[in-house]
Amino acid sequence: MAEGIPPTPEALEEALALSDEILKDIELSRVSLSVIALKASRLARLLNDFDAQLVFQYEASGYPTTPDGIAPNIWRLLGLADRTFQQRDSNSKEMKTLAFLESIEQFEKLVETGKIGLQAAQDRNVSISSANPSQYLYPPVGNAIERQNLQNQITAASRRLASRRALIYQYASRRHYELKFSGIAQNVFTTIRESVDRYIGELIPDAVQQFAAVHDNLRSENPEDWSNAVHSCRRILQGLADAVFPPQQENRVSPRGKEIKLGPENYINRLVCFAEDNCSSTRFAELVGSHLGFLGDRLDAVFRAVQKGSHAKVSREEANRYVVYTYMLAGDILALRQSVKG
Repeated sequence: MAEGIPPTPEALEEALALSDEILKDIELSRVSLSVIALKASRLARLLNDFDAQLVFQYEASGYPTTPDGIAPNIWRLLGLADRTFQQRDSNSKEMKTLAFLESIEQFEKLVETGKIGLQAAQDRNVSISSANPSQYLYPPVGNAIERQNLQNQITAASRRLASRRALIYQYASRRHYELKFSGIAQNVFTTIRESVDRYIGELIPDAVQQFAAVHDNLRSENPEDWSNAVHSCRRILQGLADAVFPPQQENRVSPRGKEIKLGPENYINRLVCFAEDNCSSTRFAELVGSHLGFLGDRLDAVFRAVQKGSHAKVSREEANRYVVYTYMLAGDILALRQSVKG
């Protein structure tokens, strides 16, 4: 189902609690499924999942139709809700796509009235048999047909309800574990961010303001601000390189014989050299260098595009990733510096 804009932290916290409540409602049969569908609609609204919000709203109220039939946007939602099915036309013999539109509450009432009808038919059968035991060796034919129709009604409605229950449960379960995992990831990132914020201000005072500007730009709805967040990440890494490995006139030569420039603009090379010079683990230094190379290439590409006056296309998701990478790499470099300081 389609995703909307990122929800707020408060909405995510409420959504996690609500998803857990929905799962318990279904597992313990605490409330009717029609009530649970409305809760699922609220869960989708908290997560800005607008398609799912409409689906669960219509699951509770029934899907709308027009005099001309079902509107295309409703057909799309019916497909998302797994309410469509194939059936052969009795006249043309062609397969047609149909859909059931009834609300969950309608199916619940069909099951309830069907059970009441079955009990009434049973009571009539018992009454007739006890009053005239020699008259009927078997239940009356009409009564048997009525009972069979009611049983078919219950079976069909119960099958529909089971599919609706599975739809809601799968959505709530998927969202619940996504939210739990994102919470764990957020806690991990928060630890890294707090560590970087604590040490980088001592080394690069301007970086604190630059990171604050990054957060403001990421919350914006303007794509240009997302590009600005990426530019800030580049400046932060440049400042970090200047602090731990200042520009040098003499270049280095790699073990493969390749010249490594260490001038003012070669901030990624200088950070890689710092990691190699101060890390006892060759594998760790290689990983840091690889990540720095990837991130630096992308940051520089965005920077060059802006320098040339072209529009640098950076999505919010891209900008978020680059900020996370910047924090993680800055954390690695700062940790190495702390170990060197002793």
